[in-house]
Amino acid sequence: MIKKIRNNLTDAKVSSSMSTKQVRYEALVKALHTDLFRYAYWLTHDKQVAEDLVQETFLRAWRALDSLKDEKAAKSWLITILRRENARRFERKRFDMGEYEEASITDHLSTSTEQEIENHWLRERIAKMPEEYREPLVLQVIGGFSGEDIAEMLGLNKNTVMTRLFRARNQLKDALDKEPLKRGNYSG
Repeated sequence: MIKKIRNNLTDAKVSSSMSTKQVRYEALVKALHTDLFRYAYWLTHDKQVAEDLVQETFLRAWRALDSLKDEKAAKSWLITILRRENARRFERKRFDMGEYEEASITDHLSTSTEQEIENHWLRERIAKMPEEYREPLVLQVIGGFSGEDIAEMLGLNKNTVMTRLFRARNQLKDALDKEPLKRGNYSG
């Protein structure tokens, strides 16, 4: 009889613990799904791949949810998981899609609005930056993270991050000064 009571108590604790974990997880998904998707889309430029990355990120988050002690750090924790998942994607397989990407860009430009052209130009310039400048800039602009948060995520000193952000913005400014966007030249 005592053994049965212990088993029932253990089952109740496990059930309570699982429901608490489920509630925490659902709150994370609801609060941060949009931000994670936006960042993943920025990284991949592909809606389906971005959705897969976010799904894999939340799967890994579920498995490691007990390791998240500070709920305030959840966004940077999830972004870190997403960055690692994106890196794993390249470790698995690499396809040479150069000619297909070029064709889709050409088609895209011919039917784009002025804002889309400007966004494309900006994405191209950011993509050409060295990763040490590109990554902090994207985390700040797309993720909305502070210099301190970015430093923690990338394992860098805050001053290093701030310097890289400053240099990244200057690189974009220089690119804009050298090659100003030609407004209206793309419309027929």
